[in-house]
Amino acid sequence: MFQIWWKPLERLRLYHLRCTLRFRTVNSTHWTEVDFEDHDLVYNLTGLRAFTEYVIALRFRTSESRFWSNWSKEKTGMTMEEVPHILDLWRVLGPADVNGVRKVLLLWKKAKGAPVLERTLGYNIQYFPENSTNLTEINNVTKQRYELLLTGQAHCVSVTSFNSLGKSQEAILRIPAVHEETIQCIESMQAYLAEPLLVLEWESSIPEVDTWMVEWLPETTESKFSALSWESVSQVTNWTIEQEKLQPSICYNISVYPVLGQQVGQPYTVQAYAKEEVPVRGPETRVENIGLKTATIVWQEIPKNIRNGFINSYTVFYQAEGGKEFSKTVNSHVLQYDLESLTRRTSYTVWVVANTGAGGARGETINFRTSSISVLEIILLTSLVGGGLLLLSIFTVTSGLKKPNRLTGLCCPAVPNPAESSLATWIGDNFKGRSSPKESENSGNTEDRALKPCSVPADLIDKLVVNFENFLEVVCTEEAKKGQESILGGETNEYVTSPSRPDCPLGESFKESPVLTEVAPGDIHNQCLGMTEETYTEFNEQPLSSDHSPEPEPLCEEQAPNPYLKNSVTTREFLVHGNIPEHSKREI
Repeated sequence: MFQIWWKPLERLRLYHLRCTLRFRTVNSTHWTEVDFEDHDLVYNLTGLRAFTEYVIALRFRTSESRFWSNWSKEKTGMTMEEVPHILDLWRVLGPADVNGVRKVLLLWKKAKGAPVLERTLGYNIQYFPENSTNLTEINNVTKQRYELLLTGQAHCVSVTSFNSLGKSQEAILRIPAVHEETIQCIESMQAYLAEPLLVLEWESSIPEVDTWMVEWLPETTESKFSALSWESVSQVTNWTIEQEKLQPSICYNISVYPVLGQQVGQPYTVQAYAKEEVPVRGPETRVENIGLKTATIVWQEIPKNIRNGFINSYTVFYQAEGGKEFSKTVNSHVLQYDLESLTRRTSYTVWVVANTGAGGARGETINFRTSSISVLEIILLTSLVGGGLLLLSIFTVTSGLKKPNRLTGLCCPAVPNPAESSLATWIGDNFKGRSSPKESENSGNTEDRALKPCSVPADLIDKLVVNFENFLEVVCTEEAKKGQESILGGETNEYVTSPSRPDCPLGESFKESPVLTEVAPGDIHNQCLGMTEETYTEFNEQPLSSDHSPEPEPLCEEQAPNPYLKNSVTTREFLVHGNIPEHSKREI
């Protein structure tokens, strides 16, 4: 309190005076006025804060007058010091380790309404388990925080402050057990900006709860113990703070704890920005599922440390090459958008903008091109081709089952069996007894007796292919013997007579068919002399052996017929001119 003495500057008769006294604290601009009637020129101003400096001024008027005097000169005074006020006490609970021991950080500060200039010499801390009388006391703590290591059971903690006049009342707080369930009464809560304040409001389901503890912490802070701020609220369900006291573009986690007596309930937490700004950058974007006329735009959330506010929407911009720009806005929880009604085989440009309350940030620009053919069209085309091939295969198999001989003849043509050939019956048994021309002879005798190779006419192939019914001609045996004797000195050629023409005279056949070619005397052994189209006789050379008599061996040999030339001729005829010299006969 203050006791105020005053008197008028002028001499006045003592009448009933009506006075108005106004006062304020030194750091305030708000005046508080008190009206009173005074006879003794003394007034006691009560209800002030202890150890607080005030500014005081006074004015008066007589009861008969309507005019007030001027305000007196301002006087400054400080109230007396008293014992400290009760503290606001709070705690931050850490996780328990394997042994059930947890770290508890105690925080305290002056309560609202406490004198600003209140002096405190120190603090005393006491704590004990809830079901025990084992009291632990810590005295003369100078800081406004202290860290305790408590077991997992419930504890009661009290903190007092003291000065030269005494100590304050105890601020008591209950620390719940590790697995204890606490009350939960906050149903909803919201935060919004009301310049120049950040306002927080909530609803409670338990009317008995009238004290709340509000704590706020930047989301980017790694340690909750170092950057936590807190404040006690009573008799209301709202809380305000000036925006200037919070960092701009920083997301804060704001929690409200109900306090009923000494028990603390479950918190309710929301996020808020004191001031939003444009994000540092836009979202990262990519294109997926590109089709003929559709594409999916997918983007990622912007990291919280560069959002600078709440992302309330995304806007997707897309533009065809040389075309008009289009845009679509979606909610903040949507992270992809399907573009439709695009043009086939067209290049597009896409970008995404992330929007906050202060504006939007554009992401990187990406380009893509729609497809020229869709997967469905590929599948349809493949199905048609595959179906056509399947139907063709079914038709082929069905036709083969109905006419197996035709299909077998096309795929696997019949190959003649040489064992069933009738050529051996036409040649006769004497053909089997002929020795092979491949048998080895004495190297000294075969040099002069071996037959020399003949040059092959250009139309040999045409002369070999003949009709099956006329593939053999009867060759005159007598003329053949003469020609053979003139060449080999008595060695005869054998001929095979076609069964289709058994009555053909040998002389006529020989005279009509053969075509003779003259051979130069110097090169008789390198030329063939003739061949017919209807008659073909094979001449098999048989070298003479040194162990045998000088008589010539038969030149024909039994050979297995070629299965692919079953209908071809099987004998070859060599015709020699009658005027060959004697030395040439020996070489032949």
